Amino acid sequence: MQKDKVIVICGPTASGKTALSIELAKRINGEIISCDSMQIYKDMNIGTAKPSVEEMKGIKHYLIDFVSPDERYSVADYKRDAKKAIKQIIQNGKTPIIVGGTGLYVDSLIYEIEYQDIKFDEKYRKELEKRAETEGLEKLYEEAEKIDSEAIKKISKNDKKRILRILEIYHSTGKNKTQQEIESRKNEVEYDYKVFALNWDREELYNRINKRVDIMIEQGLIDEVKYIYDKYSKFPTAMQGLGYKEVVEYLENKISKEEMINKIKQETRRYAKRQLTWFRKNKETMWLDVKLAATNGDEPMGTDLLVEKILDLLKK
Repeated sequence: MQKDKVIVICGPTASGKTALSIELAKRINGEIISCDSMQIYKDMNIGTAKPSVEEMKGIKHYLIDFVSPDERYSVADYKRDAKKAIKQIIQNGKTPIIVGGTGLYVDSLIYEIEYQDIKFDEKYRKELEKRAETEGLEKLYEEAEKIDSEAIKKISKNDKKRILRILEIYHSTGKNKTQQEIESRKNEVEYDYKVFALNWDREELYNRINKRVDIMIEQGLIDEVKYIYDKYSKFPTAMQGLGYKEVVEYLENKISKEEMINKIKQETRRYAKRQLTWFRKNKETMWLDVKLAATNGDEPMGTDLLVEKILDLLKK
């Protein structure tokens, strides 16, 4: 039996995935499912580069802006919700387009990986948080490396959220994340996923990232973080997200404003590099080379041309 087709557009942060996916959706009667672990959160708009209603151009988006920043949301939650959205879009007679840069979310779908919905052990999490403060995050990173050397390769030494997650998974199940993924990849994939990724010249991509961070600061990222910081009584896990944790450091007078901006840019560039490494290991990925227009160093040349290229590849 022929499987329903689902298009995936992934790639590094600031690569133009949103604009491309909206143009493609207009052409093929598609609807978009976000695949971004930060855009799921309410109130977190500027720092996550969440598309505005105007930018969406009337295309329906799923899994954006629906989780409170003080709630936990796992990969298992994402897979369940994304599969539900895919089914709904197909029933509506439209084409599902998965869009985003969270590699773990992409893999959970295209490889049908079953992540156990691990019960959150609050006592153990507090223990880990305390140890991170007293012993330093590097010590926990080393422990996580011993438990799961494969998973730790994809994680920055400053990525507290994911380091703790490796330790929590092992604590709860006795198995590491990589083992669980290998076991669960035996499941048959439900849909015919066509995976595309945007590929930029490294220097051009880094320029786009730096510029985007400057725009976020101008748009009021600091005020957005202050608002979330004050609104939620429990300090949200979401605030460990890129761009948010650095502003928190600034608000707590740990770093200057200039240091904060430079740190966000540096960490975002590092994140983009890890995203590219992640998506390159997916052999199914079809890479789309994005060239810059000669007259304008800011905008990718012809989103329309990229749409045409995708449509051509889909025919094969």
